[in-house]
Amino acid sequence: MTPRTALPFLASALKMAGRHGWLTALLWLVVIAPAQAALELRVAIEENVPSVKVGSSVDAVVRDAASGQVLGNIQGMNGFEAQRGGRGIALDKWTGNSISIEPKDPNGVVWIGSRWYRGKAVLVPTGSGLTAVNRVDLEQYLYSVLGGEMNGNWNQEALKAQAVAARSYALYRRNRDGNGVFDLCDTAQCQVYRGVQDESAGTQAAVNATAGQVLTYKGKIIEALFHSSSGGATENVEDVWGSYVPYLRAVTDYDETAPVFQWSKTYSQNELSNLISGVGQVRDVQPVGKPTAGGRYRKMRIVGDRGQRDISTEDLRDALSLRSSKFTIVSQFNQTKSNSKQSNPTFVIQGRGFGHGLGMSQYGALGLANRGLNYQQIVLHYYQGTQLAKIDVR
Repeated sequence: MTPRTALPFLASALKMAGRHGWLTALLWLVVIAPAQAALELRVAIEENVPSVKVGSSVDAVVRDAASGQVLGNIQGMNGFEAQRGGRGIALDKWTGNSISIEPKDPNGVVWIGSRWYRGKAVLVPTGSGLTAVNRVDLEQYLYSVLGGEMNGNWNQEALKAQAVAARSYALYRRNRDGNGVFDLCDTAQCQVYRGVQDESAGTQAAVNATAGQVLTYKGKIIEALFHSSSGGATENVEDVWGSYVPYLRAVTDYDETAPVFQWSKTYSQNELSNLISGVGQVRDVQPVGKPTAGGRYRKMRIVGDRGQRDISTEDLRDALSLRSSKFTIVSQFNQTKSNSKQSNPTFVIQGRGFGHGLGMSQYGALGLANRGLNYQQIVLHYYQGTQLAKIDVR
């Protein structure tokens, strides 16, 4: 969808919301998760570290995680330092091939590293160290993810849209990248997950209201990418990462209230030249080719006193620590007061948005929610040609 078709889309969507509500039935999608009533995720909290502090808020059972054998018990609010011990794990007086700490009270939480988490802690030997994994119910995991990715006080429809996207993304990554130790990491590389500290009544309500709902394309859970703000329009994925994906298309965004909708950053000539190698002192920066459907240039031509080179805007974003790759660079010359001759240029970067610009814009979701759209309409706008489904765990 291009900006020219944005207003008809919004008008028709609002009309449907007002007259009929949401008029589609959820599909059912079977997700295999043997020997457990709910779908459990394995999230790596600490990877390949020499030791990690663990504990429980309530009395807990210590087991050999591989065999299930009970090794002992620990009292609530007691902590221990787990270490690599020979071929396995050493925790206080216990050793095992891998060790789990499981609260006896389902309302209890475990301590891993520096935070509290729902579920249980599992310590696994990896490399020359150990990896601490939080095994947690998918829905409880999302209570925290929503708070790490969005403000829990935002409009519930935006939070619900984020819940559906985050659930879809987690299961997609679990299916694609899961290994023998964990399914996901806990950083922005996967999804931000910092345990119970990020939960709120708002995030819990949004997750509960959308329980089990995912986005699918031709019957498969999608890679529901999301970002903070696109600066007015999202991107076709092939224009950013090179590979075509049918549901990650450029659409009009509604993120104009985002604090990062527009931004700027200024560099002196020396500062910019020190960050960009191979051309000497930078004299000019020019966009190469035509902008993408979302308004980004793929490359910039850097012109210096020792030559020129083309650099991808993604690489420039990293080199210059920019919020997104949606920017242009303008050189400005200041005249000296004495003889009106031009001095060395100053380079002003004028940009929009925050993030890769693919999939759902979080501030755009908020903008649509505040216009009266529900979460189903929001996700189906950002993920073109998809359907909502509800997972059936077996």
